[in-house]
This record gives sequence, structure tokens and C-alpha cells, in this order.
Amino acid sequence: MDLMKHLECFVAVAEESHFGRAAERLGMAQPPLSQRIQRLERHLGVRLFERTSRHVTITKAGTLLLDEARELLARSEALLATARRVRDGESGLLRAALPPDIAGETVAALLADFRQRHAGVELELRELTTAQQLDQLAAHDLDVGLIHHPCDVAGLELGPVLRREVGVLLPRGAPAAALDEVPLTALTGYDLVLFHRTAAPALHDDLLTTCARDGYTPTTVRHGQGASFVRGLLLSSHAVAFSPKDTHTPQGADPDIVWRPLAGAPLAWRHSVAWPKGRGDAAVASFAQAVTDALRSTAAVTSDTPPRPLHLRPTAEYWL
Repeated sequence: MDLMKHLECFVAVAEESHFGRAAERLGMAQPPLSQRIQRLERHLGVRLFERTSRHVTITKAGTLLLDEARELLARSEALLATARRVRDGESGLLRAALPPDIAGETVAALLADFRQRHAGVELELRELTTAQQLDQLAAHDLDVGLIHHPCDVAGLELGPVLRREVGVLLPRGAPAAALDEVPLTALTGYDLVLFHRTAAPALHDDLLTTCARDGYTPTTVRHGQGASFVRGLLLSSHAVAFSPKDTHTPQGADPDIVWRPLAGAPLAWRHSVAWPKGRGDAAVASFAQAVTDALRSTAAVTSDTPPRPLHLRPTAEYWL
């Protein structure tokens, strides 16, 4: 027996005091309605209505049960509404991630935008490298993330590809710091501070290949991620680093480090929001839009062509 449907019939008859009007209100014929009331009475073990040929009167037992029946129906509808919101991504928890090189202003803009779009969704935002995101997306421990290209995107759906121009950070006293735009060849002789290869192997290799093709082969590749650590390496190790302008301190705020664009813009970070195929919902779509809007407003990103297919070496270290 569907208890909720039978309780709905009970409440309708009690409020209409008439089987015909109750049946019309419920969009059903009167005989099935009468049968449902009888089945409910047998199930509860009490008589709910006194019936005559002309009148229907609720019994004392029915009166005592009516408020609880209404409450159960209201709670049932609330439960179903919540389930629909969760199914449609309008409620619940969204586990999302951003890479470490996203600026604080972008994170703040993203959070404000997402809260406005989905106030009922709790956003659990993590700071993860592309490799970590891909591992967690594959294990379904993450719902959506912002990844760097190139990488292996098998099994994922992607949002639009967004391009952030990458420039160079270098000591203020370096000869190249006097240039408005720095050709990669001008960095010859400098070490390069770069994120660890394990964070995004394909991007790491792609970047070094582009540098070599454009005339810059670092004397040594040093690894660092945190801004303070990278700054220390730049000042003490005759090194440079690549960074989008939006993640660098405002020009003039650091007396020892400057950011300069690269001549010909040979390097760029390319991002996409990514989520497992078939698992996107309204919350994922809103996160993707909030990330896109935040990057466009704070980091001056531009749309880019879809990432080229990635052909990885058959070794585990190349899988992100």
C-alpha cells in the first residue's frame, strides 16, 4: 500500500466532507477513492469516517489523526523537493578544485559568484595540482576542477579552453628587466624555477620544449611553487620563473622582482573546467560559469582553441 497516496485521499475527504468533491480534487473517480479510504482504515485499524447516503462525517479517531497526516504529507513533499534539488545540483555538497597558481582575487570572485548562483549548495573548494585533480576525478572523490592543458582528459567533459598569457619574473637588476618585452633568448644563462614535474608532467615538458625551440635552455631547472620560496630562488640563484601577470604582486610592490611579458607571447597557461562524463549537473555548470567569469574579470583570460590530443609515453610518470 502506498501510504502517502492513501493519506492524501484521507486529507482530501476530511477537508471536502464529500467523496465526490474529494475525488474531483484528486483527479480520480469516486469508487477508487472510497476503496483507498477503506484500505487505509483496515491498515490503521480505526474508522476514519461515518458514511451515510448523503453525508460524510469524520470520526473522533479521524480528527485525532488528521493533523499528523497533514504533517506527514508536508514532510514527504519536502523530502521529495530536496531530493529533486540534489538530483539537479541545486543542493548538497559540491567538491571542487583549483590549481595553486590561481590568484586570490580570482578565488574570491569565484566564491562570490557561485554563492549567488547556488546559495543552497555547500562548496568544498580544494587547492590541487592537475595531477591530483585528475586522480580524484577518476576516483569520484572530486566533482569538478580547473585543470591545466595539456593532460590526459579521457573520461572527462570539458568547459571552454581559457588562455592566460605567461610572462617572466626576474630580478629587477637583470639586464632583461629593462626591456618592455623579453625574448626567451634573453634568458640564456639563467636557471629556471618551475613547478614540480609530478604536478603536471605534460605541461612541464611542453613548456621546456617551447623554451628550447625559442632559444632558451635553462642552465638548471629548480623546483618551487610557493611565492615566497620562488622569490628567494630568483634573488639568490641567478634564476627566472614564468608566471601569469595576475598571480604576480602588483608592479612596484616588490622592489626586487619584476614581471615582464615575453616577446611574441610564446607561453600560456591553458585551462578548462573538467568533470567526469555523465556526472555534470546544475551545480557543476554554475561552477564552470563562475570560474570562467572570475578568470575573465580578474585575469584577462581569452578563449582558446580546444586542446590538441595528448599522446603520452607508455610510462606511468606521464599519466596525470
